[in-house]
Amino acid sequence: MLSESSYTSALYVYIGAGLAMMLYLAWRLSRRWSPGLVALVVLVAGALLLTPAHPRDGVDTFAPALIVAAFQLITEGVDGAQHALKPLAFSCTVAVVLALLLRLSIFRPRRQPPASTRAAASTQHRTPVKTPPRRAPKTPAQA
Repeated sequence: MLSESSYTSALYVYIGAGLAMMLYLAWRLSRRWSPGLVALVVLVAGALLLTPAHPRDGVDTFAPALIVAAFQLITEGVDGAQHALKPLAFSCTVAVVLALLLRLSIFRPRRQPPASTRAAASTQHRTPVKTPPRRAPKTPAQA
């Protein structure tokens, strides 16, 4: 049986590993995916990894809700896993809502100015470039 200090240490290590996994996932996905989609995947992964649940009734310690739900589903069915599935569903819902808020506020696509404004701005800063007049290409008889 774990003592209180070893339980606390194990809890800190687990939380640190979950946060490290979220950072790694964000770093890996940000190379190819849009920021809004990366935020959604990383936040849902964090919700799945870091949501705690009691392993069973009468126990004061916590375990990852995903693992508790998986074991309870295998051994006791859906009714036995409800105490772990409810907080897991709630935290995933919060993660999706937070990702949507981030997408609408921070990660929204930038608006392009109207085409007439862009054209006027681009002609305004250009300096005329003089090109030499074109000559007709030489034919084999002229060479």
